[in-house]
Amino acid sequence: MADSYADASADANAVADGFFDDQTLKYLGVGLSSLFALGVGLLLLYILATQVDYGLIPTILPQFLRAYGLVLGIVVTGSVLSVSAGIFVGLARVSKTRITSGLAAIYVQFFRGTPLLFQIFVVYFGIPTLWPGTFPVQDWGIPTAIIALTLNHAAYVGEAVRGGIGAVHDGQMEAARSLGMGYVQAMREVVIPQAWRNALAAVGNDQIILVKDTSLLTVIAVPELIQQFRSVNSATFDPWTPLVLVAIAYLSITIPMGRLVEYLEERSDWGGESQ
Repeated sequence: MADSYADASADANAVADGFFDDQTLKYLGVGLSSLFALGVGLLLLYILATQVDYGLIPTILPQFLRAYGLVLGIVVTGSVLSVSAGIFVGLARVSKTRITSGLAAIYVQFFRGTPLLFQIFVVYFGIPTLWPGTFPVQDWGIPTAIIALTLNHAAYVGEAVRGGIGAVHDGQMEAARSLGMGYVQAMREVVIPQAWRNALAAVGNDQIILVKDTSLLTVIAVPELIQQFRSVNSATFDPWTPLVLVAIAYLSITIPMGRLVEYLEERSDWGGESQ
């Protein structure tokens, strides 16, 4: 009885192995991905052929170009500031001084634990009420965008840097100190360059997310891309024409950024030989 059961199980396993062999799974994956790509492609063609008003594009294009330039400026400024601040946050997180690491941990927990939309509201509505007298900044939307995006993404960059430093072997620091380097010099010349290489992918992905997070600025009436979509849609009741322009605008930023990250990974000898 036991032998018969064992033989049946072995036969079932053999059939399963034969059905789910590498070649079968390969063709199954290719078939499913091809069907998905075909479906998405047909849907896009249908939208472009029947839903987009090409006569409307020249009319609305100038305002989308202005919004695109604004978003690009916010992204560049926010990226530079968030990466710069995030490096210091990451270093504070691994500090041997308990108060420094503790404050950095609280900062990271707050900005990673609350929604970016909440943080935008805090900066936009909250800070002016704390100012004694009349708040001096009249157009507070764009400064709010830069401040909120910088504070939020510096927390994520800081955690990426902390993880990158943690991935560097302790022997690197010990070897640097044995050569007479101080702690700061060893961090600057030995540990941080390796940590940055480890953190590069996470930092790059976070900056791409920062681009998409600019869409939240529509809630404080910053004239960015989603705000332009809402304006055109409310005036023409045409959703697809402005949506296509919004998609093109975002992809024209995020795709080159993704390629740049890949290039930097290759240049930094990510897990392989130098290029």
